Amino acid sequence: MTDSNQGTNPYLYALSCISGKWKMSILNHINYYGFIRFSKTKKTFPISEKVLSQQLKELVADGLVERIQYNEIPLRVEYHLTETGKNIIPALDLIYVWSIHRMRELDIEIDPDAFVVHPEDKYEGSLKKFLDHYDDICAVMEYANDHDLDGKEVLDIIKAHESSN
Repeated sequence: MTDSNQGTNPYLYALSCISGKWKMSILNHINYYGFIRFSKTKKTFPISEKVLSQQLKELVADGLVERIQYNEIPLRVEYHLTETGKNIIPALDLIYVWSIHRMRELDIEIDPDAFVVHPEDKYEGSLKKFLDHYDDICAVMEYANDHDLDGKEVLDIIKAHESSN
């Protein structure tokens, strides 16, 4: 992944953080529920204890998840998203939407349990619109950067334009 002369490829770095059969699902479960506990998650996913433990350790090591241990009897451990973990959720959402559309194109059956933490209406609505208009959104953001505008200023311009029409 790293070459001392060339640095690290950002795609490879991102993939190293979220690769693993269960990491994206674990991150989304934590995001949806606010936190997870090991024993309940093990019952939710068809995953071995060893694999779940390894995936959580890697997510903690990569700074996406925080492990909080409460010194109670019985011992209680929770996993929460860090700010870095929260920041990756929109990217995972877009990958999820892309995957749904691609699976439908290929007539691949979608696990209905997938929609428990991914309410279908959210992904079929606003995120699909985002993907459909991605080039336009990028053009707006490029304009904002060129004119040193922040997000609120861009929204104000859009609202003013809509009001005048």
